[in-house]
Amino acid sequence: IREIYNQKINHRRVLEILDCWSEKIQEFKESEPREASALDAMLQAAKNGNIEFIDAMRKANPDLLWAIDKNRRGIFSHAILNRRKAVFQLIHDPTVIGSNGPMEIVSSRKDVFGNSLLHLAGYLEPSCSQRRYSPALQMQKEILWFKTVESAVHPKYKEAKNNEDKTPREVFTENHEKLVKEGATWAKETAESFTLVATLITTIMFAAAFTVPGGNNQDSGIPLFLKDKMFNVFIIADAISLFTSSTSVLLFIGILTARFAEKDFLKSLPLKLCFAIFALFLSVVSMMVAFCASLAMLLKGNQGVIITTISLASIPVIVLVPSQLELFFEIFKSTILSD
Repeated sequence: IREIYNQKINHRRVLEILDCWSEKIQEFKESEPREASALDAMLQAAKNGNIEFIDAMRKANPDLLWAIDKNRRGIFSHAILNRRKAVFQLIHDPTVIGSNGPMEIVSSRKDVFGNSLLHLAGYLEPSCSQRRYSPALQMQKEILWFKTVESAVHPKYKEAKNNEDKTPREVFTENHEKLVKEGATWAKETAESFTLVATLITTIMFAAAFTVPGGNNQDSGIPLFLKDKMFNVFIIADAISLFTSSTSVLLFIGILTARFAEKDFLKSLPLKLCFAIFALFLSVVSMMVAFCASLAMLLKGNQGVIITTISLASIPVIVLVPSQLELFFEIFKSTILSD
């Protein structure tokens, strides 16, 4: 709590300094903003995604919004290169760019290398080497970002070429070739590991369906615990575990045999991995339920043993939650909620 309080105090002080500087900027003459490094500050703010600073400065002096560096790259260019969505969304704000809309800006903005804004979206994020996500999800985010910028430009710029005679799509493919290979390797290794677990569960639950607890009546072949309520729980849990683990195996096999093209990382591959992980999680939970139901039938009257066993059976599920479901929610968030 103390740390949060200190952060709020520091943030308030920074805003006070920003207000003072904004008032000073309004008094600057034409050449003074560059001498005061205000233009460089705007570009750095775009790189770091500091939307509060950019808003304050543009309101104090609208011309600061068009600051460019030695490569003729402005705040939108740096926002695209560094994946700063909040800054880039200013391109849709009519109070920022006027009534002509983003097309006017896009058509007039190219750097010294002939790169349009869409070309810049094709370059790999500078901080990608220190990514927080897996290579496959990072590739997905790169594709989504490229499509976001693509939706903001005029269709004719999608086939425009830079000084190296390359279109934006060619720049994207060239710069993301290594990431595609890393993503494919990560997906295959993940699928192989989970396939082994899912196959083992399928084998166990298939065998358990024909070797029911308590055995069968030697004359009729009917299970001895057939009329026991826990027997129904056992059979249902066994069936769910068997079907979900089998589904998980098939989905993981689908990942292992995928082509791993660029477009596969957008929806196909993440969705397969997402559903496969969820199915595997359900199979583990169902397997533990079937195990507990089996012991409950065999150990009637031994409540202490049953409760202890059920408590121990929850350990595998608890272990899976931080490791397996964390990946599931990460994929779900980037694939489903990103829409």
